[in-house]
Amino acid sequence: MFSTILIANRGEIACRVIRTCRRLGIRTVAVYSVADATAQHVRLADAAYPIGGPAPRDSYLRGEAIIEVALKSGAQAIHPCYGFLSENADFADAVAAAGIAFIGPSGTSMRKMGSKAGAKDLMDSHGVPVVPGYTGEDQDPALLAREARRIGFPLMIKAAYGGGGKGMRIVRSAEEFSANLESCQREAGNAFGRDRVLLERYVEKPRHIEFQVFGDSHGNIVHLNERECSAQRRYQKVLEETPSPFLTPDLRTRMGEAAIGAARALDYVNAGTVEFIVGQQGDFYFMEINTRLQVEHPVTEMVLGLDLVELQLRVAAGESLPASLIRNKSIPANGHAIEVRLYAEDPDQGFLPGSGALRTLRLPEPSSHVRIDSGVIEGDNVSVFYDPMIAKMIAWDVDRASALQRMRDALAEVIVIGPKSNVAFLERLVRHPAVVDGSIDTGYLDRHLDEFLVGADAERAGGDPSSDPRFSAAIVSLLDDEAEAMSAARGSNDPHSPWNRADGWRHGHPGKRVIVLLDGDERIEISARGANGDYHLATGETRIDVSHARLSKGWLSAHYDGVSKRHRAFVDGARITLHDGERRSQFDHAPAFAFVGATSEDTDRVVAPMPGRIVMIKAEPGQDVAEGTELLVMEAMKMELTLRSPRDGRVEAIQAEAGDFVEADAILVRLEPIV
Repeated sequence: MFSTILIANRGEIACRVIRTCRRLGIRTVAVYSVADATAQHVRLADAAYPIGGPAPRDSYLRGEAIIEVALKSGAQAIHPCYGFLSENADFADAVAAAGIAFIGPSGTSMRKMGSKAGAKDLMDSHGVPVVPGYTGEDQDPALLAREARRIGFPLMIKAAYGGGGKGMRIVRSAEEFSANLESCQREAGNAFGRDRVLLERYVEKPRHIEFQVFGDSHGNIVHLNERECSAQRRYQKVLEETPSPFLTPDLRTRMGEAAIGAARALDYVNAGTVEFIVGQQGDFYFMEINTRLQVEHPVTEMVLGLDLVELQLRVAAGESLPASLIRNKSIPANGHAIEVRLYAEDPDQGFLPGSGALRTLRLPEPSSHVRIDSGVIEGDNVSVFYDPMIAKMIAWDVDRASALQRMRDALAEVIVIGPKSNVAFLERLVRHPAVVDGSIDTGYLDRHLDEFLVGADAERAGGDPSSDPRFSAAIVSLLDDEAEAMSAARGSNDPHSPWNRADGWRHGHPGKRVIVLLDGDERIEISARGANGDYHLATGETRIDVSHARLSKGWLSAHYDGVSKRHRAFVDGARITLHDGERRSQFDHAPAFAFVGATSEDTDRVVAPMPGRIVMIKAEPGQDVAEGTELLVMEAMKMELTLRSPRDGRVEAIQAEAGDFVEADAILVRLEPIV
């Protein structure tokens, strides 16, 4: 076994590899960019070396710099994790040429499998079903357009190298092809350093089911069962699970045999994943092979009781796979595991990636039922330069229904204050009928996204005041104010003085307070009378009597018109977060008497929604544009964002150029009326 390894990655996966190495007594060496100097993987590793600037191409994609650090630090092996250089055959060869073990398959295997195009051709030659398409090296746009017409629409354009939902587009007509091809190639080039694409027929309403395979240098190859990853948004997986609720025992056997056969044809060594598109009738087609560890590998570990990183290390060191795996070719799953990805992103703004300091980050305590893989802690920054993942949350239980409930309970404990997060979206996801009954396909989220983005206003409709989160937030505010006043009174000369009470008492009239809550742009005023947990609350025509209210250890309990209810409650400064067991609500406590200016949309300008690089200018000064016209394309968090005109108008000025790096809220385009 190795005594020292270098981890050529960052974030949660680097931290996860460090944990296994620490358990095995292996020294770890990390590398980091300027933006990651204080990141958790740097703090957790035994040693860490800088390798360049914040952009991936200046640091984590610099293979020669990483190998230099490995040699300098005495590392005997390099673990690439996933993303960055993990599927780069040239890097794998360079590592081996430097006399260092690469913890993954050989460069030769990668060239055959890591390229989606090469992998499809290989599978076809070995009798594995493949979707009709084009995988050639000739990337002439005219040729690709002709091939697209031959294949037929709808079709998918995919980056030949890479994954993670980047560099993928569905095209439904020939007229849409050229623009989608250009965008896909740019995104692939930025994310993976190569812009080659492949084309394939798009299977309507498919399921995404993948098989974990493992091989060793002694000729043994096994599969470790499947993972279903059909819950996706724009090809980005948002929920993964094992076992698949769709597979029959017979289909599982046939797909597992196909996965092993594909790996055996290559004498595959180390961890790999064979991904299949599965039709609604159970027909399956090879999609791609990922020559690395997958983001969703923890669900496999949870149901099989294995550490896949440890297996990777042992195989790379020349050991055989465990005899129990070789003997059985696969092992039965114990229970059910589900994973979701908690991101800094705003679902209500098209899942716009977020960045900035995690002022508050509360995640569930790990247990035998809940696992948390994260690369950040409270106080850390989510960087604009990388994927905005906060954590992977994995839940396990004896069956699927129980695992889903474990996940719901775990998500209810999450608090993120700083950049916006997708936690409320995830909570709706794990309660949605398409997920609960296991019928979701890869396009369902994109077709029905509004079902997962129901706003708080719609949710609280129904006329039951006791279920209105506004009243619960007001109670939390009242109790919090009273606790603060009581604390101050303890230090005063007369703690029993009415002037030290927080119930709105005034000489000559009953006490009344006005609680102002902000729910996004909505200002909510609630009048309150009473104190010490007993209140009469009113807003508009709605009134309710509250008694026995108590805020203790993160829980609010109270009687609403005689009905007792309990909520999770978290107060962070003026921010109040509530959870009733099914949904969360978040409010900001505002001053009761404050000037509120008139609101108006800034429709005379287009601003950068976040820091990023301008990729393309698609308009020019003096041009008349309609609402929705594409004006600029910018790249941030390794994804392209198209900025459109907010109204009809004439472009007065463009205040950025292609290649510029701009800060959030920078004015990029000014518009004027058409006269």
